[in-house]
Amino acid sequence: MMTRIVSAVVVLALASVAQAAAPKIGEAAPEFKAAGVDGKTYTLGSFKDAKATVVVFTCNICPVAVAYEDRFIEFAKKYEAKGVRFIAINVNSSEDISAMKQRAEEKGFNFPYAYDESGDSARAYGARVTPHLYVVDAKGKVVYQGAFDDNMNKPTKAYLANAVEAILAGKTPEVAETRAIGCGIRPRTK
Repeated sequence: MMTRIVSAVVVLALASVAQAAAPKIGEAAPEFKAAGVDGKTYTLGSFKDAKATVVVFTCNICPVAVAYEDRFIEFAKKYEAKGVRFIAINVNSSEDISAMKQRAEEKGFNFPYAYDESGDSARAYGARVTPHLYVVDAKGKVVYQGAFDDNMNKPTKAYLANAVEAILAGKTPEVAETRAIGCGIRPRTK
């Protein structure tokens, strides 16, 4: 019994440390490094010329993440000409770059899809589920984090689009944080 209690306390402590390191709205976005399915290595610095960068933690197998893939494609298509970049990062230890490459080809992803085998990027951002999205402005600050929209099936609120439109208009997003809903992220343990 005591062992279970100690284990639970350790898990909670580690989770709170990971959360404490996550950037708050207005703070600098963490750098990341991830291997793209296209053979390139991506970092946040890869998008330094963007007016805004959307970083989404996602995967191939979560039903919620999969349900959003077409919306990600449409979003990237709509906002690319406006100087907004979109990158999807997978950190799940149960997946690999070859399966990701196949998924990207099947769906016709028009944005970088990259694998961070270490899982460090998800820990640095405080991402807990797939999909979990972050908007980084041109100054490298996190200005939005949370869900793409308010409903996987019939959305009525476009959180991500509203945040990006605000940034493009030189304003602060009205809604800067929402609750991301999806499958739990399972990066490699350190």
